[in-house]
Amino acid sequence: MIPSMRSLTAEEYVEAFKSFLEHSTEHQCMDEFNKEQMPTIVAGTTRLCHMSHKAEHASLLLGDFLAGVDLKMIRILQAVHPGVFIDNEIVEPNPQHVAAYKELVNQAPDLQNVSFIWHQLTSLEYEQQVKERGTHKKFDFIHMIQMLYRVEDIPSTIKFFHSCLDHHGKLLIIILSDSSGWASLWKKHRDCLPATDSGHYITCSGITEVLQSLGVQHRVYELPSGWDITECFADGDAVGGRMMDFLTGTKNFLGTAPPALRRRLQAALRQPECSSTRDGQVIFSNNLSMIVVES
Repeated sequence: MIPSMRSLTAEEYVEAFKSFLEHSTEHQCMDEFNKEQMPTIVAGTTRLCHMSHKAEHASLLLGDFLAGVDLKMIRILQAVHPGVFIDNEIVEPNPQHVAAYKELVNQAPDLQNVSFIWHQLTSLEYEQQVKERGTHKKFDFIHMIQMLYRVEDIPSTIKFFHSCLDHHGKLLIIILSDSSGWASLWKKHRDCLPATDSGHYITCSGITEVLQSLGVQHRVYELPSGWDITECFADGDAVGGRMMDFLTGTKNFLGTAPPALRRRLQAALRQPECSSTRDGQVIFSNNLSMIVVES
């Protein structure tokens, strides 16, 4: 009997996500953004505490496991504002991601004048906790990295965290671009995707509509990114199987999906609006939008 389709557990998602990162340019894309745009973006965010005459910078990370990217952003802050103390808080519900982040910090002795506070919570749980305490800490820099897909109420979430920005603070939202293969897949072939994944199918335009409704200033940077999904079409390939699991949010999609559904989704992935073929490799468009929101 073929097992029924089900969503990935937190541990299974971590494994599928690792396969995605190993075969995509997601991190390289963010590195390019960090190198070319981040120094200018963070240049005016740091505040000076006149009572203690000590400069400090408070940042808040909400997102999928991209601790390496976050640490690179911290190093950019250090380079732009030498000697500034950085108070960094992380909101992440997955315990494996939290443990991995802590391990990266332990292996980074160059991170001087940086404190880390980890909140093993969802963004909603963090918001509720803040409101229950009645305290509203202000941050100079907040970044939401590929996380709004899992938020129940996107407008409310953006509004709350935007309210957490200090004067001259910046909110960076990293989301899939409307030019990505994901956008086309979700728009044209959503009905062939399993109903097991409860995430939102949202791209940049959906976020900018929210920002416009809130009346906040923002800028959008588009960066190209690719994902080699060639193994997705190789029968019995373990890496390809994990890729399809990540694409669909489903455990063992190739082994549990009805054959017609599997063929339809694989055909959709080969369409030019989703992927291109280079030297026999199928490269899925993983283009990203970096949205910088003003306080």
